[in-house]
Amino acid sequence: MPPERSAAARVGMAIAGRTTRRSLLARAGAVLVGAMAGGAAAEAAGRRGPVVVPGSNPISGGWYGFCGHTYTTGSCDSPFGLPRIDRAGRPVRPSDGRPVDDLGRLVDAGGHPIDEHGHPLLGPDGQPLGAAPRTRLCEDWVPERHDLHAGLGGAWYRCCGGQIRKLVDCCSFTSRRINGDAALTGYCHGGRNVYCVTYHDTGHPC
Repeated sequence: MPPERSAAARVGMAIAGRTTRRSLLARAGAVLVGAMAGGAAAEAAGRRGPVVVPGSNPISGGWYGFCGHTYTTGSCDSPFGLPRIDRAGRPVRPSDGRPVDDLGRLVDAGGHPIDEHGHPLLGPDGQPLGAAPRTRLCEDWVPERHDLHAGLGGAWYRCCGGQIRKLVDCCSFTSRRINGDAALTGYCHGGRNVYCVTYHDTGHPC
């Protein structure tokens, strides 16, 4: 097996091992991603290298962030390094906001993987690849990966790249945040604390 295929397959299998509910689809996705080494999915998987705090961009001195959020709390897990979500809380590609599945592949309105031009991704047999899960970063990924009940909390707004960015805390009844240290209250309510952070680019100019 070529090195690229092995790395992509490992990403898919890692996702598969994190949850029972999605294991069948995720394992199938692992095989498909491995078969597509060198393609869009393998490229996306390859960008998921190790980081100090899951899903965050390290800056310096233990601080993590992105435009609108430069603090010590890390980002929620995501297929990419940045926790950009759509209105429903599901992952989108940080560079352009196009929807992606949990494997980081671009998807169409029906959730089926596509290439950059909107054409279906094909497997080795020439048939379209099946859909993989596309789950919410806070409400789904956090509980399944970190064994915590979580939900989106309050939001704040910043001007980023000429548009209004909505930043949202992912809150849970926990004293520890994704970093592993003490959690802060932030924009959480009802006794919950911030576990990790996400953001949504609204498209409204600022």
